[in-house]
Amino acid sequence: MNNFRKRDDFLPYALPTIGQQEIDEVVDTLKSGWISKGPKTDKLEKKFCEFIGCKNAIALNSCTAGLHLALLSAGIGSGDEVITSTLTFASSANTIIHTGARPVLVDVDPLTGNMDPNKLEEKITDRTKAIVPVHYAGQACDMDDIMYIAKRHNLFVSEDAAHALYTTYRGKNIGTIGNTTSFSFYATKNITTGEGGMLVTDDDELAERARVMSLHGMSRNAWNRYSDTGSWYYEVEYPGYKYNMTDIQASLGLHQLDRLEEFQKRRELYARMYNDAFGDMDAIEVPYVKNYGRHAWHLYVIRINEDSLNIDRNAFIEELKARNIGVSVHFIPIHLHPYYRDRYGYKAGDFPVAEDIYRRIISLPLYPKMTQEDVCYVIDAVRDIAEKYGKRA
Repeated sequence: MNNFRKRDDFLPYALPTIGQQEIDEVVDTLKSGWISKGPKTDKLEKKFCEFIGCKNAIALNSCTAGLHLALLSAGIGSGDEVITSTLTFASSANTIIHTGARPVLVDVDPLTGNMDPNKLEEKITDRTKAIVPVHYAGQACDMDDIMYIAKRHNLFVSEDAAHALYTTYRGKNIGTIGNTTSFSFYATKNITTGEGGMLVTDDDELAERARVMSLHGMSRNAWNRYSDTGSWYYEVEYPGYKYNMTDIQASLGLHQLDRLEEFQKRRELYARMYNDAFGDMDAIEVPYVKNYGRHAWHLYVIRINEDSLNIDRNAFIEELKARNIGVSVHFIPIHLHPYYRDRYGYKAGDFPVAEDIYRRIISLPLYPKMTQEDVCYVIDAVRDIAEKYGKRA
């Protein structure tokens, strides 16, 4: 592509979209004197329940906290096993360890990168107590098969929906299928509270246990104790954690949630632009999308076709960076990390599908703050690299 021109400024991989309403709400919270967990956190929880269609939502400081509390609230502990995908961020597996249980990894579907139900059941033993499906990049796992297996073996299902706010599966919102679902509001996610997350469930007893554990195990949280209707007296029912969200964070979330539809339309537009531009290229595989639900497009992950290029994925990334484009890789499979190799004996070759995907993937910029000109620039850069390093017949 002889007419490619490098831009002067760097295009970050991800940026949040923060508007004046969010800023004004945060300022209002700061002026109110109530900046930790309080009325705005409570309001966000109620609003999130309405959006998802669930009975209970517990606002937390991260999706990681939600994953941890979900398993603890279900009674998962020492001696138990919990199955999750190897193609995920470390928190999906780390939180299993934090309960005292053993993480058991499973390979993924070669098309979607999601947990492969066909390989799930063979991992189940008499010690297996739960499954943590990860909705990779914003596309739902095959939840019919996963829930069928879970019910047959009486297993708890804690969905990792860090990528999957706005995702649906066969007409159901993610957040209404498994026993619990954990969402992320990290700075790069589809909506953000800076750091933050939400644990949702229709199980009232489990929700109450999670609430208690999220704030030191106290029977009353700080809002109840310090409000004009609260009581100074509390009891510690469990040696809990400091996992609560603050009203400063919730102030962002209230308006971010209102803007989710707007954000999603932009993500879908940019994903279509990428698909249209790369769909005819031998060197690039575009994301495979199943037709059973709505994709949240948290990530746009291409795969490099090594047979069509004279460079590998790492070199392709360096070429993009040289053209002032920020990218990422989602993810280094869990079993390849030193801790999991050393403690559990995992090794290269154990999960060949995930390893093949990992070797070839690049996450391109995809976020509402981008302009269409930014997207076109990324497209031109990818095509320029593919042309420059493509193998000639």
